Amino acid sequence: MVMKKPEMIIFDYGHTLLCEPDFDAMRCEAAAYPYIVENPQNLTVEQIYAEVQRMFAEFQEQRNSGIEIHEWQFMRLVYEYLGLKFSISYSELEEIEWNAASPGDVMPGVGEMLDYLNYAGIRTAVISNIGWSGSALANRIKRLLPNNKFEFIMASSEYLIRKPNRMLFETALRKANLPADAVWYCGDNIVADVKGAHGAGIYPVLYEGTTTGEMNSFTYQNEGEEVEFDYLHIHEWSELIAILKNLME
Repeated sequence: MVMKKPEMIIFDYGHTLLCEPDFDAMRCEAAAYPYIVENPQNLTVEQIYAEVQRMFAEFQEQRNSGIEIHEWQFMRLVYEYLGLKFSISYSELEEIEWNAASPGDVMPGVGEMLDYLNYAGIRTAVISNIGWSGSALANRIKRLLPNNKFEFIMASSEYLIRKPNRMLFETALRKANLPADAVWYCGDNIVADVKGAHGAGIYPVLYEGTTTGEMNSFTYQNEGEEVEFDYLHIHEWSELIAILKNLME
């Protein structure tokens, strides 16, 4: 397949644009605890955390089958089930919990890569498999990548389904008003990102990056997966810049 300069590149979020070093879900509940105004069972942080993990595990099968859970819905279910009430909204609580678990960080070279895409006139957007709300995801990306020009940020939590469902990719194409062959998709997961994008006719880019302070799950999540179509495999964002420059000569 002969590559041509894309009109738009769409990115995955986790371990592609940003990462979450030292993520600790216990810190979510510790950060939320001071905002509790009703706790009829006098539950401790540890007890709440254990119940949250137990209930989340019950929904993991649905997520594995391609159905997404929205964080606000899950909060409402688990906290009301425990009889907990808070002095702030679930949207506020979500931001506090996520930032406590990990404030996030930028994957190496992302800033320079996005600056180049902006300079080259290549449009950008995001599709992420994530339970956190779309507004929380957009806020995090804006905070850590303030120079981004993403035209839209799609969180699976807002669309019921998860990648590799082709409808997410096709919805993005409709948002961009572009044909599939004018778009590339970059992500770190062979099934969700590479096969998902290919299924919608979008050219896939597999990004195998590493970062300090975060366990590299690339090999684990992609082990045993085979790809029988053309795609681009890069290890650093500087490689993408070099390839695009060659295509523009």
